[in-house]
Amino acid sequence: MSNANSSGVLTGSHYLDGDHACSEGAIAAGCRFAAGYPITPSTEVVERIAARFPRVGGRFLQFEDELGASIALLGGAWGGAKAMTVTSGPGFSLMMEHIGYAAITETPCVYINVQRAGPSTGLPTQPAQGDMMQARFGSHGDYRLIALCPNSPQECFDLTVEAFNLAEEFRVPVLVMLDEVVGHMTEKVVIPPAGEIPVSPRRWTKKAPGEFKLFEPAEGSLVPEMTMPGEGHQIHVTGLTHDERGYPNMTIAAHEKMQRRLFDKIVLNADRIVKWEEKDLAGAEVVVVSYGITSRVAEKAIQAAKEKGVKVGSFRLITAWPFPEKQILEMSTKVKAFVVPELNLGQMSLEIERVVGGRCKTVGVPHVGGTVHKPEVILNAILEAVR
Repeated sequence: MSNANSSGVLTGSHYLDGDHACSEGAIAAGCRFAAGYPITPSTEVVERIAARFPRVGGRFLQFEDELGASIALLGGAWGGAKAMTVTSGPGFSLMMEHIGYAAITETPCVYINVQRAGPSTGLPTQPAQGDMMQARFGSHGDYRLIALCPNSPQECFDLTVEAFNLAEEFRVPVLVMLDEVVGHMTEKVVIPPAGEIPVSPRRWTKKAPGEFKLFEPAEGSLVPEMTMPGEGHQIHVTGLTHDERGYPNMTIAAHEKMQRRLFDKIVLNADRIVKWEEKDLAGAEVVVVSYGITSRVAEKAIQAAKEKGVKVGSFRLITAWPFPEKQILEMSTKVKAFVVPELNLGQMSLEIERVVGGRCKTVGVPHVGGTVHKPEVILNAILEAVR
């Protein structure tokens, strides 16, 4: 059963692929501006957005390339809309400068990246998870953002809503890191009635124009409020180091003050942001840490290992950045090894090694992408880890 309410927002049960589920999640979260440039395997997201936005009062603009799309995204957000863009592969690389700009200007926005095998053009329509470190460190300088990793069409919907909520709560760019398989996988997606979906509104300031400072944290918070265009607030938005008014301030003291707050609003709230899924950790000798489509492939290997008598649990990264350091560190004191399958030659496994610091083994199960792991390869890694 499915239907749409009077505003055109879908509800009920639908048979959607992950890309289309992202589109519906964005609409449900209140996104009404999207900019993009078609690139496989993400094109279906903006195709559906282009078809659906006229029914919900939104606007989609296709640009000449990813550079135009990603900077227009930021303009849309400062124009008052919840805004998103979508890309993959080299398009994600082209957007990196604007992700850094969004971080320093504290622009609430969402980037959806449907990962494919690279580098460069690579395998345009084949899966990979090779952008995980780029998601964290891709733009120059030092900054913090949030990245989420769905492993099903249902989570594509749910986590896209969550991405917009986090973007608004922390005034930060949020990345939704699909992979090609999850993007093109078709499954049942349940969309609750609009009133049952938690949606964070934009936090508009109530201060008078003379009192408002665009980058001054709200009382009791590390996050500033936004200004509604046309309300008379005079603002200055720049990628330069700036003070609370937004005016450039080229001093080390101003830069440190700005940088520390940009870090702290994410780092000090990590416990509120980080999400994960764990199974059978009690008494486990080995824990398989995975994310995206690899987490679903790993399920068969985990079950096969249990049938052989291995005490094995699973820990799925739903939030990749900020990284769930506390949880990994706690597990490292109780298990013999982490087994980390991923569709790259070892990216998130490096982060686990950093956190673990030699307390237990970290066994990577790399795969160049193009296809997914065979479950028996992950099984063999689990068995080797307990020897």
